[in-house]
Amino acid sequence: MADFKDLDLLLKEFVKKGPAGCACAVAKEGKILYEGYFGYADLEEKRPVDADTVFRLYSMTKVIICTAAMILFERGKFLLNEPVYEYLPEYRDTQVFVTRPDGSVDVMKAKTPILIKHAFTMSCGLPYAHVDSPTGREMARVMEELRQKYGKYDIVTEAKAMGSVPVAFEPGTHWLYGYGHDIVAALIQVISGKTVGEFLQEELFDPLGMEDTGYRYRNGIEKRMAACYRRDESGNMEKTSTFFDIYHEPDAIYEAGGAGLYSTVRDYLKFSQMLANGGVYNGKRIIGRKTIDLMRQNHLNEVQLKEFTNSYLAGYGYGLGVRTLMSKAEGHSNGSIGEFGWTGMLGTYVSIDPEEKLSFVYMHQMIPNLEEYHHLRVRAVVNGCLE
Repeated sequence: MADFKDLDLLLKEFVKKGPAGCACAVAKEGKILYEGYFGYADLEEKRPVDADTVFRLYSMTKVIICTAAMILFERGKFLLNEPVYEYLPEYRDTQVFVTRPDGSVDVMKAKTPILIKHAFTMSCGLPYAHVDSPTGREMARVMEELRQKYGKYDIVTEAKAMGSVPVAFEPGTHWLYGYGHDIVAALIQVISGKTVGEFLQEELFDPLGMEDTGYRYRNGIEKRMAACYRRDESGNMEKTSTFFDIYHEPDAIYEAGGAGLYSTVRDYLKFSQMLANGGVYNGKRIIGRKTIDLMRQNHLNEVQLKEFTNSYLAGYGYGLGVRTLMSKAEGHSNGSIGEFGWTGMLGTYVSIDPEEKLSFVYMHQMIPNLEEYHHLRVRAVVNGCLE
């Protein structure tokens, strides 16, 4: 059986070989079992990683966004099998790119509309705009037009504009990582009548006491951010900029669903413990237990599962914005069936296990993030510490 001294040793080894610094915390039934902070948040400043260090979440934003949207779902504000166009009319006449055998590409009217569940499950056919495909290139063109027209714009303006882009396949037929959760964020804003940030603050961050989580810099957050590093060809660490930082500036208005939030390990641990304990944290109910169960149910068919699965995600299916463990054997995991969570581009990771009422959060900021090496080792050690 492992103990948390093994986790200390593992994280110390991480900072020798990989990120400049890292942090991890583990909690069960509302009680913190472990906190560890190692290395530097900024090498040049010799600023160590500690409990106050703030990390860019990137795609771990998705779990928060989808949880927030499901609060609206369980209040009867929308149904998962409704077309997106009921709330964003720009998606009423969705078109699809069709590649012919000779390599030519046509545009045809989609046979089925994009449903809200397609946005949650990344089966809507919209990748991210940097993807080199007909859909990705068209998304990039639309975004450039928006920048030229508006300069700064919000997520609803962008999501509406994406309704004109032909998707990569018939909605619901394949799985493609990308823009779906940004549509979910736009739906939150349209349905609630509040900005995404306002809704998150009122429904999640304030009730959970997540004082260091948000989209915008405030109260000295900028000075507490961990720097992001990459190793050069000689193996030396060099600081690198990250493209979402401009949206942290106080005058920014863009609040994405797929990325864009920052947080601390302690803050995100509170959020994850709420989900691990049936939607309740410190006696406050945030979301229903059965709604969480729906989120962590696999929603992909066999074709989509093959497109979703890779070595890092072996054994997992995909639910409403989260991976969900379906096979411990295939996943080489000592966790529980139904354990769920997600990861972030710079190395953030969350695991939520309702069976054990356990959750743990690991964070670093590094390109590439080497997620398979770091995250799966943390998973193995933390689960090995359970009695």
